Amino acid sequence: MRHRTLAAAGAAAVLAASGCGGGEPDGGDGARAVTVGAIPIVDVAPLHLAVDQGLFADRGLEVEVVNTSGGAQAVPGVASGDFDFAFGNVTSLLVARDAGLPMKVVANGVATTGEQGADFGGIVVPEDSPIESAQDLEGATVAVNNLENIGDTTVRNSVRKDGGDPAAVEFMELPFPDMPAAVEKGEVDAAWVVEPFLTTALDGGATEIASNFVDAHPRLTIAAYFTSEQVLAEAPELVADFTSAMDEALAYAEANPEEVRRILGEYTEMDQTLIEEIRLPSFPPAADRESVQTIADLMEEDGLVEETPDVEALFAESG
Repeated sequence: MRHRTLAAAGAAAVLAASGCGGGEPDGGDGARAVTVGAIPIVDVAPLHLAVDQGLFADRGLEVEVVNTSGGAQAVPGVASGDFDFAFGNVTSLLVARDAGLPMKVVANGVATTGEQGADFGGIVVPEDSPIESAQDLEGATVAVNNLENIGDTTVRNSVRKDGGDPAAVEFMELPFPDMPAAVEKGEVDAAWVVEPFLTTALDGGATEIASNFVDAHPRLTIAAYFTSEQVLAEAPELVADFTSAMDEALAYAEANPEEVRRILGEYTEMDQTLIEEIRLPSFPPAADRESVQTIADLMEEDGLVEETPDVEALFAESG
């Protein structure tokens, strides 16, 4: 399986590495330099707010954010030591642990709004498409940013819940920025998109047929910030400081949506009009572990993992 190949390579890198960055004190003024891998989308606004508001600096951290394409790239980056921390969806992290990669969640990332038709991600189809519901995706080709990930996992669930056969859906990888044009031109039958690409697709005439995150769980934890067990063991104070800063940043983002929209202009190429139009996700400081268990159950049902996922073991602190 594809994720097995990636994970095996990452596992070998972990065994060969003498250690990750671990927040070495080579930043300015003796600050601990930290590298965080993150896809440059709306979801990671709290990370950039933490940098912008000095929440990392207050704790002696000098954070560099490195762009990734998604969890499938972020996990090997942490495993090999290229990143001290990274942002990735919970499916990627559970798949990684199933393959023997010791990833641990240290801070929450992003969650669904819980509102059908008003979430920050959804399934869209071209204008005038005969596909009107998730059930109609049987036999269709659906674009997702990474295969065997939270996109196709939750899309299958939406199809299943709507009475369709999830095994009859064909998925293809396509970068998020390319999805609106692919939908508009009819190059794919449907696409799972997140903001700002969801609004761009809808503005281009696409129709939203399902809120796949909401279908999975009304409080779905979609992604989180994670590190390796090695970093956790070797640099516990660093991890504690990173977690503390992110917890504060998540609470700040949740309480100040205008600040989320402001910071989007700093790390994305979105124009101001689009920034004001998009739907924002929820940024709860704590992950909803019940919802993560839901994802784990779906993964097991779809055959993405060989062993029943241990959700509690995914988190740096249980309970």
